[in-house]
Amino acid sequence: MPTLLFSLRGVPDDESYEIKELLTSHEINYYETSAGNWGISMPALWLNNTDELEKAQKLLDEYQQQRAISQRENYEQLKREKKDKRLIDVIIEKPLRLLIYLAAIGFILYLYVKMLFEFGL
Repeated sequence: MPTLLFSLRGVPDDESYEIKELLTSHEINYYETSAGNWGISMPALWLNNTDELEKAQKLLDEYQQQRAISQRENYEQLKREKKDKRLIDVIIEKPLRLLIYLAAIGFILYLYVKMLFEFGL
């Protein structure tokens, strides 16, 4: 009976690829399900053989610990190089976009309130 090994919902493509490579290199038989056309199905990696679950889980735990360390180091490097973007940085880079978004939000709120009073509560 198939066993769920790892849910792929919200997982970056590079991480998904690395996990699949890890399982393939250790000759663990698995298959992948996608989110489907509307994104409501469960994207995941499943094991065909439940006997391999313990081995696969151990490999996955080790991989995730290594990935957490490398991603943390990557983030710290971006912070040191001042390449990490904060909200204020994005606003300073593109102030016109912020004004357009605020105008659109204001217009939608105006229409909402206008319709509310015209048609009643």
